[in-house]
Amino acid sequence: MMSKPFLYTILSPNLLHNYDINNSIVVIIDVFRATSTIVTALYNGAEKVIPVDAVDKCITIGMQTPNSITAGERDGKVIEGLQYGNSPAEYPRKFIEGKTLVLTTTNGTKLLHMALNNGASEIITGSFPNLNAVCNFLQQQNKNVFLGCSAWKNRVNLEDTLFAGAVINQVKEYFTIHCDSSLMAEQMYKLHKNNLKTFARTTTHWHRLAKFGLEKDLEYCVTENVANILPIYKNECLIVE
Repeated sequence: MMSKPFLYTILSPNLLHNYDINNSIVVIIDVFRATSTIVTALYNGAEKVIPVDAVDKCITIGMQTPNSITAGERDGKVIEGLQYGNSPAEYPRKFIEGKTLVLTTTNGTKLLHMALNNGASEIITGSFPNLNAVCNFLQQQNKNVFLGCSAWKNRVNLEDTLFAGAVINQVKEYFTIHCDSSLMAEQMYKLHKNNLKTFARTTTHWHRLAKFGLEKDLEYCVTENVANILPIYKNECLIVE
């Protein structure tokens, strides 16, 4: 009988160095809001998303890329010099279809580049709006998986951990899981899966972003399968294959 691949949950980018992610699939998770925004833009017809880890790089790539939009946030606010923010609501089909989104964020795009630099063989992005697409992909690959939580400035956050738990709850029979952070994430998800929006309102990141009037954004970000496609990283871009 073939042994199953392993699955681990990395609760913060600061813990990434403790894991050997070589030749593995890494799922970048940044529920509030980078990976929710990425999947929404692609679901609504964006040609691609170029995730970058620095503001000056975002501006430069935007200038060099035809039909592109530069966007990003630091600490929940639109960055001066960029055109748009990190809100899924900013990217309806009538606006984003056929365009390239060049995006930089506080946590998620940074973790994606860390994963690249540490030898991940494949990178996808996940959030509640594309939960099933993520799970279906992982079940089919037969490769080791790391669920990478972007956290908040390296501090563990509950919404990313919850999403990791939601994935584990669906895919665990396909993997060997000897990982306390995965066990914790799944238990938390099972405890709160019927009241996700209520529970998410208690998180520190919700309170941080709600101050900017983003409650509708945040509710969308914890709604399952409303943009159920799979962003995958190819040639320095996130695309839908």
